Amino acid sequence: MINSSGDEAVGGAVTLGLLAAWALHDAEELVALQGRLRRNVPVLRERFPLVPEAVWRRAEAVDAREFTVAVGVMAAVVASASAAGRLTGGRSAAYQTALNAFGLHGLVHLAQAGLLRGYTPGAATSPLVVVPFTLWARHRLRRAGVLRPARARDVALGLGLAGAATTVSHAVARRVVGAGRSAGARR
Repeated sequence: MINSSGDEAVGGAVTLGLLAAWALHDAEELVALQGRLRRNVPVLRERFPLVPEAVWRRAEAVDAREFTVAVGVMAAVVASASAAGRLTGGRSAAYQTALNAFGLHGLVHLAQAGLLRGYTPGAATSPLVVVPFTLWARHRLRRAGVLRPARARDVALGLGLAGAATTVSHAVARRVVGAGRSAGARR
């Protein structure tokens, strides 16, 4: 798609590429998280005593099925944002906000790895895929004349959206997995 000023096109590599980059990143998380969180909660609980106990109990309760369903729910969110970006030549506010949230999410992974002084799930693809893709896509949007200016409130919105989408994804996953367990118990 060409924007109205005649600048270069914003194609599928930029818009649908968000979904592809996200899929690579979340594949790492799916592989790396299995059992890792539960094994590390005692160490984290000791290292970060100000974190409420409810957070640690919830972290210990997440199993592979729930996490996998949560990733599937998030896939729908990212796919929708990518499609909106594709349909609008990158102009979609939903797409640009999701792109920004994705990049900020990668920075959060890097900060977590630094804070914990070691590998955390998602930390490998963040500097190799997440952050570079986000910067490249934003550059392409800027060159096409469709990138919305980034302001401090956009950073807050991006982080808030990433957090909210993660929370909703896990809430849906808990209900789906819980409903599956209940149905299995009734058989």
